[in-house]
Amino acid sequence: MDRIPILKMGRVLLVTIQVDMHDRLALALQDDLSERIVRDGARGVLIDISSLEIVDSFIGRVLGDIAAVSRVLDAVTVVVGMQPAVAITLVELGLSLPGVRTALNVERGMELLRAVTMEDEPDPVDDAGPEG
Repeated sequence: MDRIPILKMGRVLLVTIQVDMHDRLALALQDDLSERIVRDGARGVLIDISSLEIVDSFIGRVLGDIAAVSRVLDAVTVVVGMQPAVAITLVELGLSLPGVRTALNVERGMELLRAVTMEDEPDPVDDAGPEG
């Protein structure tokens, strides 16, 4: 069975979808990402869909489910590179993708993930002890 590669960049998992998504591939991606979030301790998931020209209601729901599962596993999901036609289709299908953050491109998506994941990090403790 085909798989979509998942790359690890620090505490972020990067997925670039460069093939036509069919239902089984989408479900496999959801399972693979869930396992990798736990195994790698990922805090963010960036999914680049810039190569997708068509997203049907099932694929749209799977993207929403990936974000929901990621959130439960303490990771933030950002979808980047959405084509205007895909955005219009999702709206027409009534899929607002709750919990899915979006950005125009990978660079902006990574900035968003850095900002969101840094908010959750505890402040470093000064171990220098009392001054004096």
